[in-house]
Amino acid sequence: MNPGSIRDEFKRLVCEQVDLKPEGEGRFRVLTPFRFEDGDHFGIVLKYEGSRWILTDEANTLMHLSYWMDEEDLEEGNRQEIIESALSVFSVQNRSGELIIPISESQFGNALFSFVQAVTKVTDVSFLSRERIKSTFMADFKAFLQKRIPPERLAFDWTDPQLDPKGLYPVDCRIDGMKPSLFVYALPGEGKVLNATINLLTFERWGLDFRSLGIFEDQAEINNRVLARFTDVCEKTFSSLVGENSKRIQAYLDRFLKEDRLAKEPKPA
Repeated sequence: MNPGSIRDEFKRLVCEQVDLKPEGEGRFRVLTPFRFEDGDHFGIVLKYEGSRWILTDEANTLMHLSYWMDEEDLEEGNRQEIIESALSVFSVQNRSGELIIPISESQFGNALFSFVQAVTKVTDVSFLSRERIKSTFMADFKAFLQKRIPPERLAFDWTDPQLDPKGLYPVDCRIDGMKPSLFVYALPGEGKVLNATINLLTFERWGLDFRSLGIFEDQAEINNRVLARFTDVCEKTFSSLVGENSKRIQAYLDRFLKEDRLAKEPKPA
């Protein structure tokens, strides 16, 4: 086991900000930019256990969720279904509250990629657990696009039917009718920004041809590290949907559609 090679593989398959910190024989802390909604980093450890290497959260994820809800609530209803589905899809095991994934055939990078995605999906249960002030942002986002884009070009809550049959990587709105399509994300908070980051990284790994646009409800409310990682993978962002930005977004979309029209017009002989 070569820590330097594993670190390089993590950086190549997950993200450049991943690092390894030795914590004793056969044990490394895996440092990533990924965070819970309250700003704490995911707790991930790479360690040698028995005769194999595993990635583990050492029960950090579910413990973190218990700060916001009763532990019993994680074992029933929609919350339980979300957790079990995420773990099953990404081959992560729940060992009495500790999430682990064994490293198969030295595939360290692929294991970490799956583990991070599983933890991200598990934390989605937090959105079902707290009373939130209802925001009109998502409705405003949808109405904004419907007013400016022909309806036949809009696909809200789109997922790739071939590569993502379970619908784990949705796009808030895919604008079709041109090459490449534009994937648009509405971003009301850090949890959504983190999910969108994971989704865009996944689309890159799949080799999809697309452009990407992120529209924040209020960019100033987003943690700088979470924001930096998202802007690394998203082609264009706007800090809000209101005020002068509304005109800027419309101008951006107009240019996008104009490029498509010019590409389709026959060239003069």
